[in-house]
Amino acid sequence: MADVLHLRGPVVLDDDRVVGEAWVVGGRLTLTRPAGGGGTAVDGWVLPGLVDVHCHIGLAAEGAVDRATAEAQAVADRDSGVLLVRDAGSPADTGWVHDRDDLPRLIRAGRHLARPRRYLRHYGRELDAVTDLPRAVGEEAVRGDGWVKLVADWIDRDLGPEGDLRPLWPDDLLASAVATAHAAGARVTAHTFAGEALDGLLDAGVDCLEHATGADARQIDRIAAAGIPVTATLLQVAQFGAIADRADRYPVYAARMRRMHARRYAHVRDLHDAGVPLLVGTDAGGTIAHGRIADEAAEMVAAGLPAREVAAAASWRTRAWLGVPGLDEGADADLVVYDADPRADVRVLGAPRAVVLRGRRVV
Repeated sequence: MADVLHLRGPVVLDDDRVVGEAWVVGGRLTLTRPAGGGGTAVDGWVLPGLVDVHCHIGLAAEGAVDRATAEAQAVADRDSGVLLVRDAGSPADTGWVHDRDDLPRLIRAGRHLARPRRYLRHYGRELDAVTDLPRAVGEEAVRGDGWVKLVADWIDRDLGPEGDLRPLWPDDLLASAVATAHAAGARVTAHTFAGEALDGLLDAGVDCLEHATGADARQIDRIAAAGIPVTATLLQVAQFGAIADRADRYPVYAARMRRMHARRYAHVRDLHDAGVPLLVGTDAGGTIAHGRIADEAAEMVAAGLPAREVAAAASWRTRAWLGVPGLDEGADADLVVYDADPRADVRVLGAPRAVVLRGRRVV
């Protein structure tokens, strides 16, 4: 029984099911006591492995990182309890992570698709012609793991002092690009700060929205009616004020960023109250350190969301949405154990007692 773990719960399976105990046998979860004994006991509240649904393994402030740095990023995520990452765009090829049993499961979106001078340097794949978008989406759909990432809006500095967030793509090309991805069996998520790009994205049938800080009440209702999830990325939005302070040459843009920063909590409450599914993503990589899932969850609670909803979004609900098993009978055992119930206080997420990945305890 050396390879058996006895999870002496409570064990939270999903919104409606909590059981008293479970076991890990041969790397897989079972709710049936194994013959021959109970195995090594692990006590505490057990949740399916956490999900960071907006994360950038392989990316730092200046662009792509080497493999050793990317590995350290993945380990930081893993040790925080994040055992599933949807990588929301990376200039580095991180396909090698799939071959590492000691690193989180990774769902890659390929490279961000953007335009020259219309995104962060060295981050995205910059398309010289907007008409290249559908073809590029098809290529990234093949390169990734079922997701494509579009940069839908960014500051247009060519407007001088009037520079502000503007859409990158015409609506008809957005529709063609999303259709291309869907035909290839991939889903599309889009970076969007401003509201001007949102209607075109919704008309195109986009599958997910990142940030969506500029959505107005009408657009929020559209997002909710379509059932499209939004990744709130409150750790990132918390930086909008500092971004505005560095943008003194673009006062219109700076003023907009300050407005979105000031009402970031109210905006997330509005999304939640309208029924928009909210996802938990740190936007790690770039300027935000990896391993901060607990901080992002705490920000969402600070915005007024119930801790129970945030814990579910950080774990089993998003696993189901991504098509990855949680604590299902016979599934690979990816789970995190805590001293107390994170559904009552998400701050508990910051101190996992044990982390079990693919049936092996790594923390």
